[in-house]
Amino acid sequence: MAVHAAKCKIAKKEKNDRLYKAILTLETEEECYNFFQDLCTIPELRSMEQRYEVATLLNNGLIYNDILERTGASSATISRVNRSLIYGAGGYESVLGKMKELEEKEKAEKEPKE
Repeated sequence: MAVHAAKCKIAKKEKNDRLYKAILTLETEEECYNFFQDLCTIPELRSMEQRYEVATLLNNGLIYNDILERTGASSATISRVNRSLIYGAGGYESVLGKMKELEEKEKAEKEPKE
């Protein structure tokens, strides 16, 4: 049902489904970089990277002024990302949770075994 809710917000077109399914086929970080570099302009990539960084910092409890200083994002961008975190489809929440788990796992693997 969550997929259905997300699709309702985005125009239901087969082309949309094909793009998201194509993204799901990417298996490595390098494939991801290559695909998005081909798909997006540099400003589009930087904008998405900035919004993701803003979401991460908001999720970690930083305040707008600190985020603005660290990222250079406008207050409108920070506000938009914050609204998505609170009222959005749950995409940021899902990815941020998975990234936290991955980072904790990687950190644990790097710690010396006793």
